[in-house]
Amino acid sequence: MSTVRRAAAVLVAVSALALTACGPTEDGAAGGPEAPPTAPTKTATPTKTATPAKTATPTPPAKTPAPSKPAKPSATPDTGAPGGGGSSTDPDYDVFPCSTFDLTFTATLAEPTTSSYLLKITNKGSKPCRALGHPVVTFGDLDGQAVERGPAPGIEDAIRLAPGQSAYAGLMGGIKDGTGSTVHSIAMTMNTESDLEQKPLKASTPGLYVASGKNSVTAWMTNAEDALSL
Repeated sequence: MSTVRRAAAVLVAVSALALTACGPTEDGAAGGPEAPPTAPTKTATPTKTATPAKTATPTPPAKTPAPSKPAKPSATPDTGAPGGGGSSTDPDYDVFPCSTFDLTFTATLAEPTTSSYLLKITNKGSKPCRALGHPVVTFGDLDGQAVERGPAPGIEDAIRLAPGQSAYAGLMGGIKDGTGSTVHSIAMTMNTESDLEQKPLKASTPGLYVASGKNSVTAWMTNAEDALSL
């Protein structure tokens, strides 16, 4: 190797050492002490997102109370017997007039001289009824009926017949003046002050003399004596 090449190689080596001595070290700036390692900063734990407060369940609006229904009127006014003024506090408010379907009927000779008969009805039903006014009495096949004799109580004061109870009326015979006829039976229906259909009840009346306008009958009464005394 030539002297020139050797000298050049030495210079390159010296230059490299000089550059190495003057440059900064790996661990810090040139000439300065080694800086202590910086502790890594802890990453702050993320704040938990607050659970949103539950929305209060809205209180349902108070129901509007249903309007009160008007009181239902009674199907049947408490008027008692037809035409009466009873009420539900009156034990007789639903006692209706007796019809022949409620009764049994008999006629008994009470006075042979005048051919007068005692008429008797008895309530055969299970409910009370009222014997209104006078009985309606007809004479066999003859036309006409017995004339009403004496007054009769009003509907509210009419006789109340409980089951098994009886009422009486007096039927006066006519004087045999040759203007009438003799019959052996009569038929009776009740005064109901309505057009209620009834089946006539019949009774035997042997030798009853019927004269036009002269046979009369009393209103229903609670005893036989009163019925025959008018």
